[in-house]
Amino acid sequence: MIAHQLSIFAENKPGKLAAVTSVLAKAKVSIRATTIATTDTFGVINLIVDDPTAAQAALTKAGMMVKLRPVLAILIDDKPGGLDRLTQLLFKEGVNVNNAYGFVLESREKAVFVVDVDQMEKAEKLVEKNGFRTLDTDALSTIEPFHYMKY
Repeated sequence: MIAHQLSIFAENKPGKLAAVTSVLAKAKVSIRATTIATTDTFGVINLIVDDPTAAQAALTKAGMMVKLRPVLAILIDDKPGGLDRLTQLLFKEGVNVNNAYGFVLESREKAVFVVDVDQMEKAEKLVEKNGFRTLDTDALSTIEPFHYMKY
């Protein structure tokens, strides 16, 4: 299953992230995961949200440069070697990981590794053939990471 990630391109200066979160809050879009990568003057904010189409429309309307990208959200075992099993499989089949991030769903049980790869269709078939489960946007929007933690 394919999920979707928003990539927002923005200047690296105060208020840019707040502008993104404000637009999404007003559009009633929930952020499920995020990463930010920056250089001195420019950055990319990657988001997994519960309604990628609505988020893209709202951010574009607000004048932001945004791209909706297909990604694989792959369930992996949350134990030593869990991620290595996946990365070795992708490597052996010549699939390049362009961008990735992950988060734990259940400690010592399951995690999600979100990958943007150069051969999406091949990678999707490969991981599913090798026993990995992928999550689509709807499944990602319903998960509750860190529910095991006691605050």
